[in-house]
Amino acid sequence: MGERRPGKRLSIFIGEYDRYQHQSLAEAVLERAREEGLAGATLMRGIEGFGPSGRLRTTRLLSSSDDLPIVIEIIDDAHRIDRFIPVLDAMIKEGLVTVEDADIHFYRRTGADPLDDDRQRP
Repeated sequence: MGERRPGKRLSIFIGEYDRYQHQSLAEAVLERAREEGLAGATLMRGIEGFGPSGRLRTTRLLSSSDDLPIVIEIIDDAHRIDRFIPVLDAMIKEGLVTVEDADIHFYRRTGADPLDDDRQRP
């Protein structure tokens, strides 16, 4: 059985073509999350979706949109997630961010603590 710890899940919903300082917003968020010392992040490219505008973003051949949905998920201790929100506020011009409580279950081979390892954290 894995070790259990409380934390938060941060989900960031943006578009594939969204930019931040002349680079992909998704890549910029991942890079910044790593710089801030967050435990890890996963970027997922959606195959179809829509937002408040109702415009469908899809991979279907007859669609004129290839600006596909992107979801970035980050799970970490609550204080690290809370500290990262103002960073996102400065980076994201259009999108959606959700923060949820999470029960984190760790399954790992070594005795190293993934949220308290030897990486430098600000």
